[in-house]
Amino acid sequence: MAEEAKAKGNAAFSSGDFTAAVSHFSDAIALSPTNHVLYSNRSAAYASLNKYAEALADAKQTVDLKPDWPKGYSRLGAAHIGLGHFDEAVSAYKKGLEIDPNNEALKSGLADAQSAASRSSRAAPPPNLFGDAFSGPEMWAKLTADPTTRPYLQQPDFVKMMQEIQKNPSSLNLYLKDQRVMQALGVLLNVKFRTPTSEEADMPEDSPSPPSQPERKRSAEAEPPKEEKEPEPEPMELSDEKKETKERKAQALKEKEAGNAAYKKKDFDTAIQHYTKAIELDDDEISYIMNRAATYLEMGKYDECIKDCDKAVERGRELRSDFKMIAKALTRKGTALSKMAKTSKDYEPAIETFQKALTEHRNPDTLKKLNDAEKAKKELEQQEYFDPKLADEEREKGNDYFKQQKYPEAVKHYTESLKRNPKDPKAYSNRAACYTKLGALPEGLKDAEKCIELDPTFSKGYTRKGAVQFFMKEYEKALETYQEGLKHDPQNPELLDGVRRCVEQINKASRGDLSPEELKERQAKAMQDPEIQNILSDPVMRQVLVDFQENPKAAQEHTKNPMVMSKIQKLVSAGIVQIR
Repeated sequence: MAEEAKAKGNAAFSSGDFTAAVSHFSDAIALSPTNHVLYSNRSAAYASLNKYAEALADAKQTVDLKPDWPKGYSRLGAAHIGLGHFDEAVSAYKKGLEIDPNNEALKSGLADAQSAASRSSRAAPPPNLFGDAFSGPEMWAKLTADPTTRPYLQQPDFVKMMQEIQKNPSSLNLYLKDQRVMQALGVLLNVKFRTPTSEEADMPEDSPSPPSQPERKRSAEAEPPKEEKEPEPEPMELSDEKKETKERKAQALKEKEAGNAAYKKKDFDTAIQHYTKAIELDDDEISYIMNRAATYLEMGKYDECIKDCDKAVERGRELRSDFKMIAKALTRKGTALSKMAKTSKDYEPAIETFQKALTEHRNPDTLKKLNDAEKAKKELEQQEYFDPKLADEEREKGNDYFKQQKYPEAVKHYTESLKRNPKDPKAYSNRAACYTKLGALPEGLKDAEKCIELDPTFSKGYTRKGAVQFFMKEYEKALETYQEGLKHDPQNPELLDGVRRCVEQINKASRGDLSPEELKERQAKAMQDPEIQNILSDPVMRQVLVDFQENPKAAQEHTKNPMVMSKIQKLVSAGIVQIR
């Protein structure tokens, strides 16, 4: 199924396996070629593989299928940026913002595209000593061939930095603090640079980044293999300021560990004290703020939790922290907002926050929280809108229009009545009658079934459902519906008349009185019925039909079996077989 393949693609994308994601999304597209979301997802996967031409083709297809969907233009802009088409990217993001002016992803993309377009239009910068090392496709080939830099190519932020350097070698100085760029430079220049190793931190929730690296970090599994240590020169004596900084960071880490221990014991007040002390000692590590926010969330102090989450996001952007940490802070804020919500409108900021988190990192847990918040908002809206008195007034207005044979207007008022009171079987019954008059039989059947579900003793529900089935020429099903209704109201004239009309149509088929056109139509309709299909595919029933044709003695025995005869009667009613 397309949804199953899509789910596999999403899982592969979240885990960073973009090649598998492309494969799964392609399978889903083959099953559902008009689903715009599938092309959008595959475009994102192609872009993550730096296959921007393919990403652009899928983005264009997304926009063609769903021109009013903002995310399609976000995909289109990203693909254009990857190909260096900055003006086209700006145009794509602006079109998306015309549809959704408050879309944060489109705003951010537009800013990036305009910045890139501005840089590309400036005069050529002065030559860079390392410019040749980053030119041409040879750069990517060297980075792919070297085992120490190959893992970095799976990291979007590293790929983006290298693309920036390749376009503008003079920007190299901006990224030299990133050890991955230094490692890549060494590979490209065939020079071995010594890279510092990071200490493994024992963090149960949010692992702090190494003290000397405020730049954006990637997950531990993406770190390059550690090289054998070469003889190192005697370490230089640290200045007093650096010594103090190092000591403060070490002390902050101890406070964090003490906070974690207290948190696990549910001693939240003590945990808050330790996390606060850690933040005071080292404000370059946002995981301490995140841990304190988590503690406030457990304590039910949602305002304090939200303040800490906002602080973590702000400080994280200043430090260029891992985008996953930013997403986690936003998700935690959204959770606090959801817990504070008392009305449907209260859920709006929570939903917006979860959506922002997903633009940073598409995490399944965040997505589930978003879906739960949207569901809760919808349920509260229904509760807030509930008013049985107004529902009755709207139903009466619908009745007036029904009597005037103004069925679309009647449907409108019955629908409003159901919004005000979704548990009113009469409104479902009346709207089912309108749908039947308008020829919208599937909608009428659905309303009639809902009416019976709400009140199984309400005879109108059975007459509505039976009427729809009769018009759909499902006479056997209609007969069962009318008979079920008679169990609750044995003398109901509408139900009795329905039974009579169904029996008449069924007997007509049994006698062979149907015209060739009627027989052909009835058989074609019957073959689409799963129940008829099951009967005809049953080996026992196939043998029974053979016996009726070739073995009268065996056929006589079959007539004594009520279950067999019930199935035979269904086939006769459907015009599949005739008994002479």
